[in-house]
Amino acid sequence: MGKYKAMIPIFLALVIAAGGSLFLYKWLQHQGGPKQVVVKEKAEAVPVAVAAVDLPWGTKLKKEMIKTLPFLKESLPPGYVSAPEKLEGRIIIAQVRKNEPVTESRLAPESVTSGGVSAVLKQGKRAVAVKGDKVIGISGFIKPGDRVDVLMTMTDPRKKHEVTKIVLENVQVLATGTQIQENSEGKPSPVDVYTLEVTPDDAEKLGLAAARGKLQFALRNITDAETVFTRGATVSHALASFRGPGPKPKAASQKKTWRPRKVVTTVEVIKGNKVTKQKFKL
Repeated sequence: MGKYKAMIPIFLALVIAAGGSLFLYKWLQHQGGPKQVVVKEKAEAVPVAVAAVDLPWGTKLKKEMIKTLPFLKESLPPGYVSAPEKLEGRIIIAQVRKNEPVTESRLAPESVTSGGVSAVLKQGKRAVAVKGDKVIGISGFIKPGDRVDVLMTMTDPRKKHEVTKIVLENVQVLATGTQIQENSEGKPSPVDVYTLEVTPDDAEKLGLAAARGKLQFALRNITDAETVFTRGATVSHALASFRGPGPKPKAASQKKTWRPRKVVTTVEVIKGNKVTKQKFKL
């Protein structure tokens, strides 16, 4: 019985400690920092006119080509248009992908009412079309908006041999297409046509090159604007490419130095009845 009496104070101490801890925990919860208040702010959206389909440059906009998408007010593109009806009849001067905003920077002035190449042609430039084939067009890899170098192969009237030379560099391709013309057998045959944007002086060069020689295009990197000067390639220059080292020239023969000839002289010596001969080198 004495043992149980000794355990009673310990038990009471544990109960008091547990009760105090629970009271302290609840008191600290009520005495905590300020409550966080979550404020919900409704984002404001603005309708923006975008392309309903991919629109190539030179396109005259129609109602079915435009739709609207909501854009956050903080992310509106410069020069955006909200009402699609305001864009009807305008001309695209830069390619617009599907769901991209149709902004004023991609539109021709309102005074331009006809589409096509003339709408995207820069001031002071000319559009010249030349005939080609799949080889010139690099098997269809040349597309509107690409930049090419124009190579011409013709016979040099002064030296009477063929030469290939870059005559135009960094020329923009405005359009590519196909026309039908009769071949040598009188049957219709497709011919590729490439429309290039050039200056009036370059238009003359391109016309001469197309009439007198054979054209070839070299596709450029769209960001490469470096001008490279070349001397042109001839048949002899092409055949000399990657030629190994020739035979070594023969060593020049050494010249013989003149040396005087040695003269041997024989002298007879007579002593009494004896005759001896002695030789002397001079």
